[in-house]
Amino acid sequence: MSAVLSLARPDILELQPYQHAAWDPSLERLHANEMPWRAQGDNTAAGLNRYPEPQPRALVERMAQLYGAPASRILVGRGSDEAIDLLVRAFCRAGVDRVVICPPTFGFYKVAARIQGARVIEVPLRTPGFALDTEAVIAAGREAKIVFLCSPNNPTGNLLDEAAMLRICRELASTSLVCVDEAYLEFAGRASLASRLAEFPNLVILRTLSKAYALAGARLGTLIAGEEIVGLLKRIIPPYAIPASTVEDVLRLTEAPQRAMAADRIRTLLDERARMQQRLEAAPTVVRVFPSDANFLLVECRDARRFLEAGKSAGLLVRDFSGAPGLARCLRITIGTSEQNARLLGAVERP
Repeated sequence: MSAVLSLARPDILELQPYQHAAWDPSLERLHANEMPWRAQGDNTAAGLNRYPEPQPRALVERMAQLYGAPASRILVGRGSDEAIDLLVRAFCRAGVDRVVICPPTFGFYKVAARIQGARVIEVPLRTPGFALDTEAVIAAGREAKIVFLCSPNNPTGNLLDEAAMLRICRELASTSLVCVDEAYLEFAGRASLASRLAEFPNLVILRTLSKAYALAGARLGTLIAGEEIVGLLKRIIPPYAIPASTVEDVLRLTEAPQRAMAADRIRTLLDERARMQQRLEAAPTVVRVFPSDANFLLVECRDARRFLEAGKSAGLLVRDFSGAPGLARCLRITIGTSEQNARLLGAVERP
């Protein structure tokens, strides 16, 4: 057994997975207890009366193309959240195993671990720049099954040091998975760590269409990892996880013209991010704006509640993180359209 699979729960390794109805598009289906007629108004290509392919080949190949990874290393699911949940369920025994998180960070890592009954070790990012405490992460990772790293990090917006993340992978090669969540990478101008998977079998990458590709409502996330990890997670992913309508929409909306439009919109958003940062830094209601490699800005306010109310008065919501450890008086502002951004600035720039 490989070092990576030895980290998995023994009962999952022995699990007999759910047996899908055999998939053979060349034959007519009388084997899956489906209705033979479409619902009135169903205009999908495949027909919503039919179960979708468990891991749709065309979708997997499209994500492989999009993220520059072999299709054999791809698992698609209902957002990155499902991938996080699958990892924790496959590798963590309730009441026994641990995961490492680096707060402030994406909250679902802890939620998924707690749902599974796994313990959570917190290794806070170093202030003021929210850098990894590499030595502490390695020490904690030796007592854990999964280390979750988010780069660019949510809600702080900064990229984590690539050399530090790879060192963590190297040091923990025989003890834990290192899951790097690259949900915001398209806004950072940095290459994915997916190119290092052959070097680090314990590395897992998460990508999503929710941000850069404007498909949050499609709920399509991609896990990129070694074939053994992908194969293991296929054993526990729910049957027919990706709806047929989502498959068709994602394939249509990630064609070359749509990808070109996404790239144009990212450039526009980065220009808006720079303009917002400059204006907010000069606003009397703001103490500082943290550097960002994502599609949002973390802002420390003189009075967070007043800032929130000013935004609401302009018909806009921003996210309150002032109660999170290390983020007193901080709000997260998603970069919107130029009109939305101008409205927010007009509301908060008043003394």
